[in-house]
Amino acid sequence: MNTPDIGQFILYMVALVFSLSLHEAAHAWMSNQFGDDLAKLQGRITLNPTSHVDPIGTLLFPAIAFFTNAPLLGWARPTPVNPARWRNRRVANIWVSAAGVISNSIVAIIAGLAIRVLFSTGVITFGDKMFVPAGTDSVIAAGAVNLLTALFTMNVVLAVFNLIPIPPLDGSKILGSLLPSSFEAAIESIERFGFILLFIAVFTGVFSVIFRTVMPIVWSVVFLGA
Repeated sequence: MNTPDIGQFILYMVALVFSLSLHEAAHAWMSNQFGDDLAKLQGRITLNPTSHVDPIGTLLFPAIAFFTNAPLLGWARPTPVNPARWRNRRVANIWVSAAGVISNSIVAIIAGLAIRVLFSTGVITFGDKMFVPAGTDSVIAAGAVNLLTALFTMNVVLAVFNLIPIPPLDGSKILGSLLPSSFEAAIESIERFGFILLFIAVFTGVFSVIFRTVMPIVWSVVFLGA
C-alpha cells in the first residue's frame, strides 16, 4: 500500500460519507415537511456524518471494496420515518423516498458543471485516465480535482443505485406508491429478502453492467458539444 493509495482512499471516503449523509438528511427533511418529525427529533436533518455513519456499511465495506477492487456495496444508518404521521401517505412516500436521489442528483449536476467549466477554461486537463490540474504540480490542486471527480461519480452512482426497484432501495418505495395498493403490498412483502437480493445483484455483476452503461452516457452529457 503506498501513499497515493491512502490519499485516494481519503478522498473517496470523504466523497462517500458526505454523499450518504446528504442522502439521509434529505429523507429526514422531506419526511418532516409531510408532518413526521421523528427523524428531526433524532437529529437526522444534518450533514454531520456522526448522525448517519454506519460502521459496517459506511466504513468497513467501502474500505474493503476500495483496497480489493471488490464490488462496492455501502449504506448509511437508515432514516427513521413514521408513515402514520404523513399527510397524504402515498404522495409523501414518493417524495420522501425520492428526496435522497434528488439530493445526490443535484450534487452530481453541480460537480459535473464545475468539471465542464474547469475543463473548458483550461484549468484542468485529462491525463493518465483522470482529470488533473493544468500547469501545476500542486498536491492540493490535484486533491481538489480528484475530490470533485469523486463527488460527481459517487453521487451519480448513488442516484442510479437507489432508483433500482429492489427493496429496501428508494426505487422500490417510489414504484410501490405509483402502482395500485395491491402491488405496494407485494413489494413490501419481499423487503425482508432485500439485502439478500442486493448482494446477489452486486456479486453477480448486475449492478456493474448498469453502471458501465450509465457512466459513459453521463460523462458524454457533461462534455456534450465540447
